[in-house]
Amino acid sequence: MRTIELLAPARDLHSAVAAVDCGADAVYMGGSGFSARQAAANTTDDIRRAAEYAHRYGARLYATLNTVVFESELEQAEHLARELIAADVDALIIQDMAYREMSLPVELHASTQMCNMEPGEAAFLERCGFSRVVLERALSIDEIRRIRAATSVELECFIHGAICVGHSGRCFLSRSMSERSGNRGQCSQPCRLSYDLCDESGREIIRGRHLLSVRDMDLSGRIGEMLDAGIASFKIEGRLKDEVYLRNTVAYYRRAIDDALARRSDCRRSSAGVSTYDFTPDPAKSFTRGASEYMFSGKRADVASFSTPKAVGERLGRVAKVHKDGFTIDRSVDIATGDGLCFLSDDVFAGAGVNGVDGRRITTNRREGIAVGAEVYRNYDRRFAMSVERSRVRRIIDARCRIDILEDSVAMTYTDTEGVTASARRSMRLDAANDPAKAENVMREQAARSGATMFRITGTEICGEMRFVPISVAGELRREALERLTEARTALMPERRILPDDPTARYPRTRITKYENVVNSLAERFYRRHGVDEIERGLDIEPSTEGCCVMRSSYCLRREIGECLRKGSQLGGRLYLVHGRHRYRLGFDCDRCEMTLTDCSDKRRQ
Repeated sequence: MRTIELLAPARDLHSAVAAVDCGADAVYMGGSGFSARQAAANTTDDIRRAAEYAHRYGARLYATLNTVVFESELEQAEHLARELIAADVDALIIQDMAYREMSLPVELHASTQMCNMEPGEAAFLERCGFSRVVLERALSIDEIRRIRAATSVELECFIHGAICVGHSGRCFLSRSMSERSGNRGQCSQPCRLSYDLCDESGREIIRGRHLLSVRDMDLSGRIGEMLDAGIASFKIEGRLKDEVYLRNTVAYYRRAIDDALARRSDCRRSSAGVSTYDFTPDPAKSFTRGASEYMFSGKRADVASFSTPKAVGERLGRVAKVHKDGFTIDRSVDIATGDGLCFLSDDVFAGAGVNGVDGRRITTNRREGIAVGAEVYRNYDRRFAMSVERSRVRRIIDARCRIDILEDSVAMTYTDTEGVTASARRSMRLDAANDPAKAENVMREQAARSGATMFRITGTEICGEMRFVPISVAGELRREALERLTEARTALMPERRILPDDPTARYPRTRITKYENVVNSLAERFYRRHGVDEIERGLDIEPSTEGCCVMRSSYCLRREIGECLRKGSQLGGRLYLVHGRHRYRLGFDCDRCEMTLTDCSDKRRQ
């Protein structure tokens, strides 16, 4: 039977606990360095505590070491990797092949930063000892199926959150504008900036729009198809998001995945426990740039958000009338003081806070951008956020109790739904009960009091002649037995697949370009062992990106604006994106249906 995993992000220990409580089967978080989200770094001790908490439920903890490692950092990177392994992480998610050369005793996952898009590459990674391949976000369901058919390696796929418009691990746009590189965990998100689209004569075709900013991913309606295509791990993006986002999205996808699993007898979830909470999850009420399935059904348009790179949230209606202190909305909606609204009119985006509500008349703290006909969105629902923050979230595992009563001893044994067992016993003389029925009720009541533990007691069996057991003794036995059951669950080790590197495996190409970003001797040694003859210096260690392709993308700006070359575009000649002093030539590979950006900025003039 296939085990299926919901994988959640965690910014810190508190977020990791929240993700597990809301139903995550696994959590990924960064250590103190070499992580693609440098702002979400954690101490090794916090990662150890997060792993211990996750293991109680059979959930897993993955540490991200998904940046490239410079030569001078190899010793430091290996030291951190071994620290994380000692902290009991279940796997390392890596980008740099240097880690494969370190003989690390740990399960390895090939990060999406490896730009995992081709069946041959996935099969190669499996032969090299990777137990899981994290797929590029831009893949279609048909491309996922082709990868599944070519290999038996476990496949992980993003299902929700922000999308990198460039192919992961092959984007140098941030590096082209500053010293900050996305491949080093410091992406400045230049894809969210505004650009002018110009032709080769310098004529502006589109001015000041967010031409590379794509909407966020939401594949919640496609989980069944992805299960059937062979996806084993469903990944939520968002290690920098707040806890309301985390709780809301994890709870939402827990329900969606469980619904899909209920219709498939060959699949089960990979961890134990049922999560309870006091809110109705709705991803539209957390940070979102608007929902998109991106390229899941193939290359398509209408995936960008030219007006703003910010969260827009849920659509509420349109502005019917403007007042000096606010506006009237065109329909009855549930808006409250403290909500955050945004307005979209003629591609102009503006925001405002709600100061008061009187029927459909809304008082706001600002009027800029509020015009008749403007679409109204809510990007902050104060009451919903409060309900999520205040919700008592609990993840429980069902267990049964057996009480064995003898003349000279009493014991309580708890066994959970996975068969994990723990007992506590007292040797003492026990007199016959004057009122056996009452004594039995007391014992059952004591055994069922699971309190703040992770367990819910669903039944109690009493064996032996009913005798009088002091309430204090029954309470002590219960607490000891449940504590030992918790310890026994924590000690359970999820399956780990530490696999060897097959030396006969051959990389699909004999030449590695600078765009594959080999920046240290260990990674170079790995590729040469696997048949690569020529290796260019990685672009991240070159002094400049001038003249280089800094992004390759499945997103195409021509397609997005209705000027696809395959469909007879009226827009001829070369096209450029310009932001301030930065200029990029657009390239269009129509055979692959991909777009490239080449850095044409003259760094000598800057």
